Amino acid sequence: MNSFESLRANISPIDGQDYGAYQSIKGAYAYPGFNLFIDQIPKDPYAPPHTGIYRIQVKRSDPGVIDVQTASTIEDIAFRDFLTRNFSTACQEVSKGRRGTGNSGVITISQPGQAILDRSCIVINDDVIEVRCFVGLPAAGRKIKARVAATMLFEELPEIVRRSLFEENIDLEVLHRHIQTAVDAESLRSQLEPAGLVAFIADQAILPRKSGTSDQPLVEVSIPFVAPESMRVEFELPHAGRISGMGIRQGVSLIVGGGYHGKSTLLDAMAAGIYNHIPGDGRELCVSLPQTVKVRAYSGRSIEKTDISPFIRNLPFQKDTSAFCTENASGSTSQAANIIEAIEIGARLFLMDEDTCATNFMIRDKKMQELVNKADEPITAFIDKVRQLSLEKAISPILVLGGAGDYFEVSDQVIQMIRYQAYDVTEKTRQIALASPGKRTAEDSDYPISPKQRNPLGESVSPVNDFGKKSIYAKEIYRFVFGGKTVDLTDVEQIIELTQTKTIAQALDYAKQYMDGKTSLRKVVERVIGDIEAQGLDILSDRISGHHAQFRRFELAFALNRLRGFEVLQQPE
Repeated sequence: MNSFESLRANISPIDGQDYGAYQSIKGAYAYPGFNLFIDQIPKDPYAPPHTGIYRIQVKRSDPGVIDVQTASTIEDIAFRDFLTRNFSTACQEVSKGRRGTGNSGVITISQPGQAILDRSCIVINDDVIEVRCFVGLPAAGRKIKARVAATMLFEELPEIVRRSLFEENIDLEVLHRHIQTAVDAESLRSQLEPAGLVAFIADQAILPRKSGTSDQPLVEVSIPFVAPESMRVEFELPHAGRISGMGIRQGVSLIVGGGYHGKSTLLDAMAAGIYNHIPGDGRELCVSLPQTVKVRAYSGRSIEKTDISPFIRNLPFQKDTSAFCTENASGSTSQAANIIEAIEIGARLFLMDEDTCATNFMIRDKKMQELVNKADEPITAFIDKVRQLSLEKAISPILVLGGAGDYFEVSDQVIQMIRYQAYDVTEKTRQIALASPGKRTAEDSDYPISPKQRNPLGESVSPVNDFGKKSIYAKEIYRFVFGGKTVDLTDVEQIIELTQTKTIAQALDYAKQYMDGKTSLRKVVERVIGDIEAQGLDILSDRISGHHAQFRRFELAFALNRLRGFEVLQQPE
């Protein structure tokens, strides 16, 4: 291994040269207190950060290095998540930001959000803590700025390491609270099913977010959540001790109320409840079953041999819906497909907000039934299948509704939101339903919901673009490029970080090895998740990356289902 002084000596002579001359400094360098590995340098200052690979290693046994002996997977993830945030904060405090063209002058790491996730940007083994970051070596145009590079590599980077990885600069109480918060959330989530619950919202939780584009809490004017007494349950947690909050029981639940009173905010907290959240997020003790899926309509998506006949059949011109295919789904067909695809992968809790659902899919009222005969209406409304999902499939739907009171008659519990406070109005809605029974006729409520097995064909999942090159990348959280196609994930709302999108894109390519036309889609994605759990996120690529983050089997399956050209063999019942 070279000394860091040799790196300094190599940088000075390339000042003013073409940016490509930076390639000469690749290698391993021993600094006081840590080692730096420069594995890959972009050949252009405008290249995105993921094209550069810089690794920092500190020995866990070295004096002063922060070290925590973790006793479980969740503790390990939380420890690495904390270090990621520490390193990110130090980069913002120490690095001067862009100093030149493109990404010049930037020192950064994958930006964490509000969730505690397993990420590849920090890897810990028995001997070392490894940080995978990006150093945007500076340039003016495409000419090297050696003096600024020296400042970054010999002043800023050592200071960032010192601030983020050495115990003297870390508040151990904050670190342990970070880990304990994740452990408590994981414990709470594991207690839901034995208690007959699908979700839990803690007393004093802060649910509203700053804006529709921000996941950070709105603390200035937020009203702490208080559970209705009739729905209050208590749990014992390893670190927080006894807590209380609102438990959502298995079955069909409605969230009702006037506009802007917090219905969607509550549902969004449940959607985010599949993740553990950082201290101060406000939703640290708001959890949902791991198999929670938010379902919506999204016109224009592709559908491949999906059996949507439980909801839509008898289309004009005898188009088959038991193996429905389209390149341009309507609102109703997309929502039907989303439900069936989620069932196929093992969903246990559906979250649906009427604002993002297809109206004709959700309900067909009495007047419309009188006007349009069922024989002329291919769609069986969700209201007529929701009890069947609950009773036969053990799937609990939770629906946000503001204008469809007919659902009162098929619900098990109803929560009304008034000024962001929850009230149990289940008994009141039952009385309303008895006093004014719905006059609509249930339709096809006994038609079976049994998705046919679909076996993916690997040859239909190609990462090669029109120029014959492998092309897999993501620049947006809800969209990535795979080969010559763009995969639109706008309706897959439980993806929360760009790193997850990048990882899902890589996982599509990795999953091909299990697509033999004989293995079901569910087994394919479960095998991918199993490999990651056993060997880590690095298994997805032959290149070291600090830009990967955990995802669920659901999001991987949903991405495959939205890949245009994706093909499956549908198995007969």
